[in-house]
Parts: sequence; C-alpha cells; structure tokens
Amino acid sequence: MDTRERLIQSTCELLRERGYVGTSPKAIQQRARAGQGSMYHHFTGKPDLALAAITRSAEDMRDRAEAEFTGPGTAVERLTAYLRRERDALKGCPVGRLTQDPDVMADPVLRRPVEETFRRLTERMAGLLEQGRAEGELGAELDPASTATALGAVLQGGYVLARAADSAEVHTRAVDGALGLLAGHRTTPSRKEDR
Repeated sequence: MDTRERLIQSTCELLRERGYVGTSPKAIQQRARAGQGSMYHHFTGKPDLALAAITRSAEDMRDRAEAEFTGPGTAVERLTAYLRRERDALKGCPVGRLTQDPDVMADPVLRRPVEETFRRLTERMAGLLEQGRAEGELGAELDPASTATALGAVLQGGYVLARAADSAEVHTRAVDGALGLLAGHRTTPSRKEDR
C-alpha cells in the first residue's frame, strides 16, 4: 500500500473511532507511518484528506451492497442477502457513524458522500422491492420507497441498539424482525412459477 492509500485508510479508521475533531493530522500521520511532508504532498490539508476518506468509505459501502443487489436469486432473496450480510455491528456502520458527527454534517462537502450513499442504497432497495412487486413476489400494497427507507433505518438503528447493548445479536434480531415484516407482503407463487 502506497503512502496515499495508507493516509486514506488511516483517516477512515480514525474518523470511525474518533470523529472529525478527534482525528488530528498528527494522529493520521502516526497511524499511516507517514511524515507531514508526505501528507501535504498528497492532500491540501485535513479537510481534503477527510473528504477522500469519507468518499472511500462511502464507495466501499455501496460496492459491497451492489454485490448483493446484483447477485443470484429473486429480488427479495437479493435484498435479504444484503440485509443479512456479515457486519461488525459493535463497531457501527463506517458511513452511518459520520451522521452523528456534527462537524461532518455541518460541512456540505464532507456531508455529500454520506448523503449520496444513503440515498443510493435506499433507491436500490426500493428498486428491488418494486421488481419483487412487478414479478409477483410481493403484494401490490407494498410501498417500495417507504419500505426501503424503513429497511435502511432498521440497519442503522440496529447498529445503535447493538452498541448500546454491547451485543451484535441485537442487530441480527433487528434485521430478522424487518424481514419478518417484509414476509407479510410475500405472495404465493403464481401458476407460471409452478410449471
């Protein structure tokens, strides 16, 4: 890993652990094993490096989700794979935690990748739910946009509850509960599928 990558990775980790204010240039340099000159050779300062790190975390999160969204199975099976994907619930979501950082949320440039990530994930989930409705897997009464928003809230809220209880099992139960509610909208297979 080159110096620029080490700086970005170290900043990702520190932002998740300490937040924006607690992530000092010195701490970044120490963790990345890079000097001040190297840091300022690649980035104009802490805000520029923080933006690169936040963008990286956001892209990684979207890429991992997209792997499940485009994987094998029906629309609901792909959505289930995304919701049940292994996560480190006690560390929290690397992007979701940034929403609790007032300095990140107050800066429109730093906030943009966070906002964009959750918007895109919600849209992708809504698209899968819409596909499930169109293919007869889910009932017509299901509202894809509202349901996708609720599923995103369950994932993010599950992190909060898991951290509060110091138990990753709480996050798993939150996801299981959401999937149980979604199961209430499943339809019976059509005659076409029985053939």
